[in-house]
Amino acid sequence: MADKETAIETVWKVLDEEADYVVELTQDIVRIPSVNPRFVTDAEQNREAAVQDRLQQETEALGFTSDRWEVFPDRPNIVANLPGDEDKSLILCGHVDVVPIGERTEWTVEPFGGEISNGKLYGRGAVDMKSGVAACIAAARAVRKAGIDLQGRLSIHTVVDEEAGGFGAMDAVAKGKLAKAAIVAEPTWGDVIPSEGGLFWTRVTIKGRQGHAGLRFNEVWPQRDLPGRTLPGVNAVELSTRFLAAMREFESIRCRTSYHPLVPPGLNTINPGVIRGGAGLGEDGLPIILTNPAIIPDVVVIDLDYKFLPNEDPAEVKKEFESFVHHFCQQDRWLREHPITVDWDYSGLYFPPMDTDANHPVIQSLVNRKTELGKAPVIKGFEAVTDAAHYAGAGVASVIFGPSGDGFHGYDEYVDLASLQETTKTIAAAIIDWCDVR
Repeated sequence: MADKETAIETVWKVLDEEADYVVELTQDIVRIPSVNPRFVTDAEQNREAAVQDRLQQETEALGFTSDRWEVFPDRPNIVANLPGDEDKSLILCGHVDVVPIGERTEWTVEPFGGEISNGKLYGRGAVDMKSGVAACIAAARAVRKAGIDLQGRLSIHTVVDEEAGGFGAMDAVAKGKLAKAAIVAEPTWGDVIPSEGGLFWTRVTIKGRQGHAGLRFNEVWPQRDLPGRTLPGVNAVELSTRFLAAMREFESIRCRTSYHPLVPPGLNTINPGVIRGGAGLGEDGLPIILTNPAIIPDVVVIDLDYKFLPNEDPAEVKKEFESFVHHFCQQDRWLREHPITVDWDYSGLYFPPMDTDANHPVIQSLVNRKTELGKAPVIKGFEAVTDAAHYAGAGVASVIFGPSGDGFHGYDEYVDLASLQETTKTIAAAIIDWCDVR
């Protein structure tokens, strides 16, 4: 333990003496626009590869070996490694893509300028999460400059596409780029976050029977069912309104009857985010005709943002919802014969739940070292989802910890520089605590 304490003291001294490094690296990569091309297609803004070039230069200068590959065209992941024992291996992770700037006139600073004012560094991605990426590299750099020989393997993962579903981290995990533990340096305002709920994007398809709207009376008003009667239409939009009302009650029940101590009560919501109704079902799984109200619509597609708690089993979550859908259909003569379908995989987007034990040594290190540097952090759960989920789903003990700021996914985004310095020191200490020294 004495060796660790001495090592941490030495590394913190390096960080104090070279405090500008993490700030300047953050500025450098904020000034390289890396808007996720799923949101805006513009060669001048879609420069994830250029950010990765800059980061690869930094890590290789520190003696890391780099594994670089394209997840999508011109959108590379980088995994940088310092060799060491696997039992004490650690990943430091961050994403390099950012969301669009929105209305330029709403910004009071240059969105990709990296301007510093009143202890804040401004720019898109400043807090979400290029400063966190810079903190990881600066922490590793300080360990190297202090001459510390780590026992465990240290990896730095800089990944693409987090803002659109985490497919960069998913690809890294699929390629076996794992470790025993991981710190994802998303902004947490100095708190330590070992838990986040899981998330499915789920598609529900409701089918009716197409007809002419002029014959709607044949559907909604009692008719003599005589030979030759025109088959009545079945309005899928109206079926969907009943389904949504029932699902709202189902959501309320599941939110009231499940609990996790670190996340807000009722976090496990089911958000009907996109609804499309019309006539005919296309090969893409969506209605073909969306603009003709003279047709009784025969298909409605509802895309759900389906959250569940950190301590819920994904298989049981699926089973529970499918049971609800089945029983709903059994109450309707049409739906008994033409049941609603549920597609859990239509988008490929899935975030496993993360529920790392709060007593895990990496979490305790972050708590203790952050406390030594200032205010004691809160151990809490995360309301949204991050790339930490993908590592957790592969068995990596994962935690989220990063700096403070504001304006993420909004205007005048910034990172607080004092919190950035403190975050870098805390991560550096956690590297030594977990990876150990030889």
